[in-house]
Amino acid sequence: MKLKFTKMHGCGNDYVYINGFTEKVPQKKKPELTRHLSDRHFGIGSDGVIFINPSDIADFEMEMYNADGSRSEMCGNGIRCVAKYVFDNGMTEKTELNIESFGKIKPISLTVRDNKAVLVRVDMGEPELLSEKIPVISETEKFIDKPVTAGNEEYRITAVSMGNPHAVIFRDPDETDIDKCGSVLEKHELFPKRTNVEFVRVLDKNNIRMRVFERGTGETLACGTGCCASVVASVLNGLTDRKVTVHVLGGDIDVEWSDKDSHVYMTGPAETVFTGEIGIEI
Repeated sequence: MKLKFTKMHGCGNDYVYINGFTEKVPQKKKPELTRHLSDRHFGIGSDGVIFINPSDIADFEMEMYNADGSRSEMCGNGIRCVAKYVFDNGMTEKTELNIESFGKIKPISLTVRDNKAVLVRVDMGEPELLSEKIPVISETEKFIDKPVTAGNEEYRITAVSMGNPHAVIFRDPDETDIDKCGSVLEKHELFPKRTNVEFVRVLDKNNIRMRVFERGTGETLACGTGCCASVVASVLNGLTDRKVTVHVLGGDIDVEWSDKDSHVYMTGPAETVFTGEIGIEI
């Protein structure tokens, strides 16, 4: 069969987007399809696949899979692209909408120019800091600046969940072997659901540089939830203010951890690369 798709990215964090309203893929086939489409040599090439579906509790649902076919609870760059997709393709006229991901709703605000969404602001909700809910195995209620040994090396980690688990490490990312360090930490026994890993250098009170090893994918050019987790960790460790621009390999994402409602607000671009059809067997 021919499967229609759209390739999109948020700061270089690229996914294949499939309109679940019109393209019908059996649920049990989605992990295998994701691995095939994500392959950068034999498929389309992406950090994963995102299905845009109807929702009973929001305007739309985002169903997101990592490149290895594993399901993910949340994707910050992905949800911005979903919002752009549904607006640009006339599936909604709203510039304020709600998108469901893994049963949780994220409020979205669009900045529109020439009838296209060019900037997307997401209310990511409150960060989860309790160790058991992140989850990270710990004897302490929160996991802030804790030493962790992996691969014969010690890291100091602050664990945060933005709907998915993150391990934030304050270490110059450009002097770190991201693939080596990230791969051993992603599957560390302390993280029962695995974890995303961020390496952060603080530039000043309002700017940080971050590189990320994403769970189930590897290093990507950006990670929206990782940017949010990095800012939360920076504030918890007294390193930055609450409004921070996160400089990632693929661009810049603005994050604010509000002191009024404790919600994290993420603002960044979303871009359409191309659309097409691919022949597959389902």
